[in-house]
Amino acid sequence: MGRIFREVKFFKLLANFLTTKGWLLNNILELVIEMEKKKVVIIGGGITGLSAAYYLQKEIKEKALPIDVKLFEASNRFGGIINTVKKDGFTIERGPDSILARKASALKLIKEVGLEDQVVANTAGKSYIYARGKIHSMPEGAFMGIPTQVTPFALSGLFSPLGKLRAAGDFILPKGKEKVDQSLGEFFRRRLGDEIVDNLIDPLLSGIYAGDIDRLSLMSLFPMFYHMEQKHRSLVLGLKKTMPAPPKTAKKEPSKKGMFISLSTGLESLIEEVLKRMDEGTVFKGTAVDKIVKEQNHYTITFANGTVEKADSVVIATEHFHARKMLAAYPFMSAFDDMTSFSVANVAMAFPKSAIKQDIDGTGFLVSRTSDFRITACTWTHKKWPGTTPNDMALLRCYVGKPNDQDVVDLSDEEIIKIALSDLNKTMNITDKPLFHIITRWKKAMPQYNVGHIERMKNVKESLSKELPGVFLAGGSYEGVGIPDCIDQGETAVKKVLEYLG
Repeated sequence: MGRIFREVKFFKLLANFLTTKGWLLNNILELVIEMEKKKVVIIGGGITGLSAAYYLQKEIKEKALPIDVKLFEASNRFGGIINTVKKDGFTIERGPDSILARKASALKLIKEVGLEDQVVANTAGKSYIYARGKIHSMPEGAFMGIPTQVTPFALSGLFSPLGKLRAAGDFILPKGKEKVDQSLGEFFRRRLGDEIVDNLIDPLLSGIYAGDIDRLSLMSLFPMFYHMEQKHRSLVLGLKKTMPAPPKTAKKEPSKKGMFISLSTGLESLIEEVLKRMDEGTVFKGTAVDKIVKEQNHYTITFANGTVEKADSVVIATEHFHARKMLAAYPFMSAFDDMTSFSVANVAMAFPKSAIKQDIDGTGFLVSRTSDFRITACTWTHKKWPGTTPNDMALLRCYVGKPNDQDVVDLSDEEIIKIALSDLNKTMNITDKPLFHIITRWKKAMPQYNVGHIERMKNVKESLSKELPGVFLAGGSYEGVGIPDCIDQGETAVKKVLEYLG
């Protein structure tokens, strides 16, 4: 009996020993795995940085990768210039109000975060140009301001007879000399003349880039036009040959849907849904980065509050001037010193529809650079996005901040409203003051891809790869300013990080 008791006791002790050892070994193993984990830091909580963080965490989960990721945003909110306000039944976008539908990355992200049923298309309606002292319908058959149909341009009052004759020179002019880069203004003025550029192409492109067409880079923004001219000589003929012909079907009512999409809940809901899917304790706001320094086989990130974070790889998803400051220790970043960013102000005003004495059938107008208006455009949001506005109300969004009129952005709200109403009254005869207004000033928010931008980015990326391997730039300052372009750059940064980490 004693022998049996002793044997049972021995096996109990052995079992306890093995259990303890097992627990110890398991913890040691977990510690080793944790020590072997690679650390990635993403700086910037706009759509670029959030896209990078979302897709990186997705890859980590799907492939069980030993990687930790953290995102730090300097301001007290996420989303960058994507910012939605809801007030008195209005949905007001303080930043961009739409996404180009043909660029797939944004819709893909929208679907992934469960917002597909909130997608709405803009109402297709007439657009106008204010030029030569009055408002003109946008000529039909224009692609980025380039005519593809002769008759609408010939009949348009937007151009003088001499301007139309000069534009017809595109049919007979020889192709331009081969160039590494040139300004959009230089290229289009040579092909189509000043009137087409100043009254149509410039307003269209200024609405996207808020820049000076005579400085913006053709090869950075629209290289296809350069290649079209080199291949087909004439831009008009080149567009006719390359643009797909409409299907030959029975005539039907034109589609009321435009080429842009948004979210019925506001674009900021995309930011909110992405944030909900971030791992707990991996995104931080109100945490500005002071500097990034390479130390042996890792990077030391020092924050403005004095704390430090170590990383094996870093994605800088901020504007170029912030990136320049963070990497001030590296001379090659001085390439961004002469890269400008313009400021703009978004002026949203709510009215009862009855306040607009001279209503116009359409969704908004752009302003020619030769006009005396200080606003650059006006969107009739209640017509372009009907779901944003109560039925008996009107919502207008104007913009100020031309390249040669940057001081207007810093004026008081009252002064900006006065300027906007003064210009609007020349076209729409609005006699009442707005029920309310929301003015949003975006300081240095419009990076300029001026001539030479491609070469700048090529040199910076080569220097990063050589001197700071594992550090990547992504965002509106670098390779595309639209929401889909920024999402694309976030995804590309993820691929580069994973490739670098092996």
